[in-house]
Amino acid sequence: MKYLVLDVGGSSIKYALMNEQAHIEERGSIPTPQDTLEHFIETIGQLYDRYQDCIEGIAISMPGILDPQSGYCFTGGVLSYIREIPMKEKLQQRCPCPITIGNDAKCAGAAELGFGNLKGIEEGVVIVLGTAIGGCVISQGEVQYGKHFFGGEFSMIFSQGIEGEDFWWATNGILGLLKCVQKCLGTDQEYNGVQIFEMANQGHSKVQEAIKDFVRILVKRIYSLQCVLDPEKFVIGGGISAQPILFEYIEEINNEIFENNDYYVKPVIEPCYYRNDANLVGALYQFLNQE
Repeated sequence: MKYLVLDVGGSSIKYALMNEQAHIEERGSIPTPQDTLEHFIETIGQLYDRYQDCIEGIAISMPGILDPQSGYCFTGGVLSYIREIPMKEKLQQRCPCPITIGNDAKCAGAAELGFGNLKGIEEGVVIVLGTAIGGCVISQGEVQYGKHFFGGEFSMIFSQGIEGEDFWWATNGILGLLKCVQKCLGTDQEYNGVQIFEMANQGHSKVQEAIKDFVRILVKRIYSLQCVLDPEKFVIGGGISAQPILFEYIEEINNEIFENNDYYVKPVIEPCYYRNDANLVGALYQFLNQE
């Protein structure tokens, strides 16, 4: 059996044709519609049209606060046109097949808990670094959603004040990384994540220092979560988790902050086993379990 699995992000929709063992037989990506719900549904509908003759259903991972049982989206994260939408119902009108929808970070959490670097862990946390910051809390070996499906919405944690730029998403999402680079380079030039890490991997010292500034904020925020949740382990996914230099700096700064300080519990921080595919694997895992 094959399934169309979608990972909806703020800038692109990654899609994959997967089997029940989570083997990816075909993959690609298309831009995420930024304008209307209708455009969003039609974009997914066109992917369905391409694969409808060979799939058993569609498994979707997407940002926002949503009910994974009903497929109702209270919000769509950075996709502001998604608010109070019975998303599963609307998608099935365009794509008449079984569909499941899960929060992106919760899907990553399910993937890591079931098959990855949180397997066998009772208390853990998944952090997904992308356009914003996804989160998933694992407690007693299960994904936690919270009373309002808001558990793990790390993007909305205040970091310093009450202004929008003080939310965690603005300091450790892609915008935060860009700001660190612009500050170190003394420029307003725009760079994407690929360009930033290309410069760092080529030995650009100022860009490397900018990434360290970004990581220093990240590690301190992770420690705040350690104080509240006290998990056994944190795992980090998202696009930049595929960059080895990121984890070199995380280890360096984690050691730097907590060196010779026995009073604090030093967080254990690792990459997601599935790295940038964690959302896809978790979405399929949710589909197979719900169906």
